[in-house]
Amino acid sequence: MDMDRAYKMPDDGRRIAYRIEEGDGPTVLWLGGFRSSMTATKAEALADWGRTHHRRVVRFDYSGHGASDGAFADGRIGRWLAEARAMLAAFAKGEVIIVASSMGGWLALLMAREGAIANLKGLVLIAPAPDFTERLMLPQLTESQRVELSATGAVALPDDYAAGVFHLTRGFFDDGRRHGVLDKPLRIGAPVHILQGMADREVPYTLAQELVGKIVEDDVVLTLIKDGDHRLSRPHDIARLIDAVERIDAPA
Repeated sequence: MDMDRAYKMPDDGRRIAYRIEEGDGPTVLWLGGFRSSMTATKAEALADWGRTHHRRVVRFDYSGHGASDGAFADGRIGRWLAEARAMLAAFAKGEVIIVASSMGGWLALLMAREGAIANLKGLVLIAPAPDFTERLMLPQLTESQRVELSATGAVALPDDYAAGVFHLTRGFFDDGRRHGVLDKPLRIGAPVHILQGMADREVPYTLAQELVGKIVEDDVVLTLIKDGDHRLSRPHDIARLIDAVERIDAPA
C-alpha cells in the first residue's frame, strides 16, 4: 500500500510529500495540476500502471497542496517549479518521462526547455496550461475582482470543484508573468505527446494548438478528444494517457 514520505526543501525545510512505485526505468515523474494532489484520479491510475508493470513512478504534492507543507496562498509557479526540479534530482533514475496535467504541463515545459534534462525520454502533457496566469486567469477577472486585486493585493475566486473560494495574490500573478514560455520558440530535446479535450472549459484546445506551433525542433503529437473535458479522467481517457506513456517509452 502507498505511504507518504517527505522530502525537505533546502531553502526553508518545508516538507514535500511524495510516493514512489519502485520498478524498472525510465522513471515516470508525475506533475499534477493547479490545486490537485498526487492521489487524484490520473495520478492514481499512473501509479497503478507502475505497480502492474513494475515501472518506477514518482509523484508528489506541491507545497500548499495535498499532504505537503505550506499555505496555498504562498504558492508561486517558481516555488512549485523548484519543488518539481528537486523531485527530479532526488528520485529520478536513468531516463525520465514526465507526465503532467494542466499547470503541471507548464512546469514540465519550464523544466525541459532548451534541452535542460539530458536524459529526458519524452513529455506526455494532459490539457497543458502554460502561461495560464496571464493567458487565462487575468483576462477572466471581473471588474470588481480587478479592483479587489489592485486595492488589497489579493483576489478571491470561486472554487469550481469544492464549496467556497480560494485566494490568489498579486505576487502569484507577477511570478507567473516571469515564467512565461509561449513568448518564444520551445526546444525540448525529446518527443512530446499532448492530450487535449475540445470540450475543456478551463483550458481551450486552441492553447494546445498554439503550443504545438511553439515547439520547433521536436516530434509532437496532439490528440484532440472531441468530447473531452479538462480532467480527462474517464476510463477511456486514462487508457489514452497510458498508451501515450507506453508509446514514448517504446524502443525507437
